[in-house]
Amino acid sequence: MGKLQGRVAIITGAARGQGEATARLFAEEGAKVVLVDMLEAEGEAVARSIGDNAMSRKLDVSDEDGWTALVADVKTRWGGIDILINNAGIVHPAKLTELKREDYERVLRINLIGSWLGMKIAGAAMEEKGKGAIVNVCSTSALQGFNGLGAYLSSKWALRGLSKTAAMEFARKGIRVNAVFPGGINTPMGNVTGEAPEELKKYYQGYPIRRIGEPEEVARANLFLASDDSSFCCGAEVTVDGGQTIGEYSPQLPGYD
Repeated sequence: MGKLQGRVAIITGAARGQGEATARLFAEEGAKVVLVDMLEAEGEAVARSIGDNAMSRKLDVSDEDGWTALVADVKTRWGGIDILINNAGIVHPAKLTELKREDYERVLRINLIGSWLGMKIAGAAMEEKGKGAIVNVCSTSALQGFNGLGAYLSSKWALRGLSKTAAMEFARKGIRVNAVFPGGINTPMGNVTGEAPEELKKYYQGYPIRRIGEPEEVARANLFLASDDSSFCCGAEVTVDGGQTIGEYSPQLPGYD
């Protein structure tokens, strides 16, 4: 028996990267998985490779009507929803003085409003069952500042705060809400040049663990928070960042390398 045997999970941004890794891992652990993404062909290919316990749906997560239709479809097909992983996200690098309003708002719509809508609509379906788990994938960008990422940081800091409110409100309905904070991860967003992990090590020398993370490592954190292994976790913040946010390692000191 897998850790998610018989449960139904919606995973956004699941056509590739850490969303895909999460969908595959959850299916291995016995869940029926709903892969949500705007990359329709890629999502369908992943669902086919997983098998009968996977379905793919194209959805702009900022579309409330689209969420309502998706949740109704999942309930009809599989009877309900047990898990929501709000993983979909985009980034738009730009200086604040050069950031266009439409780009700023687009990042907020996908990263923040999309996650809120998922919790609002899928969470209501979980309330009908009286149990469930929601994991909001934030970012280490919600724990510190980065130049050039004003829109992204705004969305992730806000999602961090929203996760706290959601954890309080949903807990009384039997639903746990927690958050994961990935650091540098080897995905199309985190490795835009497509370099090999060994080549990327030069960028991570200041991390205690001096390498980029892999999507499966984020998926494992998602699994922990979605499963009964974390049954007393509510509003928790789990970093998956190689130690990035604990401080910068200083190899220049005597006796360190």
